[in-house]
Amino acid sequence: MNRFAKTAVAALIATALVWFVAAAPQAHADDRSHCQHAIEKAEANLDRAIHDHGDHSPQADDRRRDLNAERQKCWDQYHQWWNGKEHRWETEHTWDANPH
Repeated sequence: MNRFAKTAVAALIATALVWFVAAAPQAHADDRSHCQHAIEKAEANLDRAIHDHGDHSPQADDRRRDLNAERQKCWDQYHQWWNGKEHRWETEHTWDANPH
């Protein structure tokens, strides 16, 4: 391999490494936004069940379990969960104290 080809290969590898390192945080942010969306959807379903059937109805209890399951998935993956009421990521496992 001549000198030019070696330089080109090295430049290509360096570019690929830079691209990979730059893309990794974006992939994490995209995954976390998926968690945020899933929790917001579960919160909306719970709000709808409470409105339609009452706070202590079996339907609301089912949606509450769904919401807690989504929060747990995010917690297991990122050690954070989205608090849709306060519009922020929580870093403490406190959703049991705040069931909705």
